[in-house]
Amino acid sequence: MEKIKNYVQIFGRFASSWTGTIIIVLFLIFFVAQSFVIPSGSMKRTQLIGDFLFAKKYSYGIPIPHLPWLEIPLLPDFNGNGHLIEGPKPQRKDIVIFRYPLDNKVHYVKRCVAVGGDEIIYADKKLLIHFHEGDEYIKSNYPKDKIHDLRGKLWVENPYMSQFAGIQYAPESGDVFQTLLKYYAYGQNIDMVPVYVDGLNSPTYTIGDKEINSLYTKVDEDNYYMVGDNRDNSSDSRFWGSVPYSLIVGKPWLIYMSVEYRSYNALLNGDDNGNGKDNAQLRRLCGDIAIESKECESMTDNQQYTIRWGRVGRLIESIQNEQPIE
Repeated sequence: MEKIKNYVQIFGRFASSWTGTIIIVLFLIFFVAQSFVIPSGSMKRTQLIGDFLFAKKYSYGIPIPHLPWLEIPLLPDFNGNGHLIEGPKPQRKDIVIFRYPLDNKVHYVKRCVAVGGDEIIYADKKLLIHFHEGDEYIKSNYPKDKIHDLRGKLWVENPYMSQFAGIQYAPESGDVFQTLLKYYAYGQNIDMVPVYVDGLNSPTYTIGDKEINSLYTKVDEDNYYMVGDNRDNSSDSRFWGSVPYSLIVGKPWLIYMSVEYRSYNALLNGDDNGNGKDNAQLRRLCGDIAIESKECESMTDNQQYTIRWGRVGRLIESIQNEQPIE
């Protein structure tokens, strides 16, 4: 007992020193939890712009530690999978924090909608998935009204929307499906291939001399397809592809602060490209008052920098299963 008391005293003195404090903080950041802020509306309304959250770094194993802010790896990738210790892999429906495949210094947060071997058809307001476990698995786990027989196999339409109220198609700056078609038509790389699927109730478009009504992809093994809950306002795997396990960082855990810091102009117009535009938020705030009016502008600016107390201290696992608190 005396030995334990001595160890506690030694640790207490170490932790109270500047060196000890820095080492403990870095240990927590590297291996336990890290703070992130939601900068865009791609996960609205599950996670909002201005949500400050802690992420569990150990949910999917222990990732290679990186120097904060500079994002320089501090250790070699001994295992070749981006992790010091390999752990459980992301599951379908998980909200995941990962490194952006096109710039590993940037962190993204999206929902994992499909895993390696799954096939995806994306059409106008439809996300259809053929799970690699096969047709019997689909029939056993999903209601008939969500299942479609297409291309000789079964597909589940929008499999997660009924479970998570924050998932939505609510375009603010244009329809992502049509944006993807334009990218493809202009020769820009996207992850999905335009196809025509017989029996799919979806508008038909023409690219060159080819009729198409959807986009298709198959997820590579040990990869995860990440899509924003705010699907019409999200840059995600549909554009730049699936995410390998080596880039998986962790899982959002707790919202410790949530601030509505956007100005009226940011909500009304977004940036130069329309990103961040959120007229739906203005309509909720201003009610029957026209959102383009000076009265709505005044009401909005008076609310700027207010704290969303209903979100503070909430666990992501619980808040995603409820009607979103805004």
